[in-house]
Amino acid sequence: MKSRVKALRVVRHGLVFSGLVAVLMGTTSPLSHAQDVTSREGIALQNQILGLKQTLSQMQASQGEGGALPPPSATPATGGGAANGDLVSQLLERVNTLEQQQRDMRGEIDQLTNDLQQKTAALSKQMADSQFAAQAGAGAGAAAGAVPAAATAADTAAAQPTTPDGLLSAGKAALQKRDYDTAHDNAEAALKNAKGAFRVDAQFLLAQSLAGQKQYRQSAVAYYDAYRQSPKSGRAPDALLGVTASLLALGDKKAACEALGKLNKEFPSPAPRVAHAAETFGRKGNCNG
Repeated sequence: MKSRVKALRVVRHGLVFSGLVAVLMGTTSPLSHAQDVTSREGIALQNQILGLKQTLSQMQASQGEGGALPPPSATPATGGGAANGDLVSQLLERVNTLEQQQRDMRGEIDQLTNDLQQKTAALSKQMADSQFAAQAGAGAGAAAGAVPAAATAADTAAAQPTTPDGLLSAGKAALQKRDYDTAHDNAEAALKNAKGAFRVDAQFLLAQSLAGQKQYRQSAVAYYDAYRQSPKSGRAPDALLGVTASLLALGDKKAACEALGKLNKEFPSPAPRVAHAAETFGRKGNCNG
């Protein structure tokens, strides 16, 4: 009878211990989130849990065979219930500590993420402000540069000649640079007020600018007007040469030869330069054939 009572107590003790171990295994389920723990403390904790599992297996095997309960390998034989209770408390405390450390680490990560976002936003704002300041500075520089440019244009306009002599000088300089438009404008401006020899020179400059613009019909008329204004002046032979050259450019050889004949008739002993040009134009127009 006493042996049956003792065996019943052992079975009850085993069932209680089995319940504690089951509670422990259910409570410590958060360890599955820390499978990458490689510290000595984590390894020791896993070893202790493994030892408890082995003890539980031994107890369940002994109960199934009806034998006596063997003492746990990690605790002394006497006072086994109290020792197992202390071990469960220690394991729960360590699990809670690991969970707290994990929460602390997550909090630090969140704080670092917030700091990084704030610094990134501040840097973006600084870059935007710098870009705006650079654009504003460039606009101010362009506006400042526009003032000297406007002043230069005003000075240039003020420096434009207004007298016939000045206009003729500026027009001849433009003609040498092949700026035929400017030469044409200066010649027309000079013709408005020029008189005498200045007027003949202005008309001749107008004819030259038209020829430079390849307006040969207008240039032939302008050259002839220069000749007609002063048929006995030194400009007259050059004006008739201009008429001849413009007509040749138009392809009107007959009219060109007539102008060349007029030149040879009115100026039988021209300057060597004029004589050489007349001979060249005569060959081009086949005027002697």
